[in-house]
Amino acid sequence: MGIISRGFGGRRRDSAPDLPPGQYLTHDFPVLSAGPTPRVPLDRWKLTVATETGEKHTWDWEQFTALPSEEITRDIHCVTKWSKLGTTWRGVSLDTLFEDVETAADYVMAHSYGGYTTNLPFEDLLDGKAWIAYEFDGEPLHPEHGGPARLLVPHLYFWKSAKWVNGLEMLVEDEPGFWEAAGYHMYGDPWSEQRYQGD
Repeated sequence: MGIISRGFGGRRRDSAPDLPPGQYLTHDFPVLSAGPTPRVPLDRWKLTVATETGEKHTWDWEQFTALPSEEITRDIHCVTKWSKLGTTWRGVSLDTLFEDVETAADYVMAHSYGGYTTNLPFEDLLDGKAWIAYEFDGEPLHPEHGGPARLLVPHLYFWKSAKWVNGLEMLVEDEPGFWEAAGYHMYGDPWSEQRYQGD
């Protein structure tokens, strides 16, 4: 006599989403911020890439949105344990932005309107892994979700995808950003559950 009846098949693996450990699926888009939401007029928006030698490359909104853009569909994972699958964005690949930037730096500090910062390895921003996104789901990116433009690094926890991005500073040595200085992991891989220092 079998322990499991023929009528019980268990949970079908192909119908369950492939989530990183400890994550749950959400269909809405939770809004989490470290402070008030900056409202940045497009005529005052700028993005600057600053190398470790002080060389600067700057784009205003018109110049930035004239760059080649891509539609990106990726899953996103928040350190607070929600995941949203198949999110669709439009943005400029960081490969495009760094095309003419000469640097020997291994790290980047992303800076945002409002003072937020987060650190990333430079290699995690290249080879089609990161974008500056300005549309979500076919619409201009709302300020609550980081508009007019946010960093999008979907293979890392979402705090690494800095909202309201306005600068990328090249660093020779890794330095903690806002949440990293408060105890969050320096890298933040959701598949390894790198939520906090020591994970």
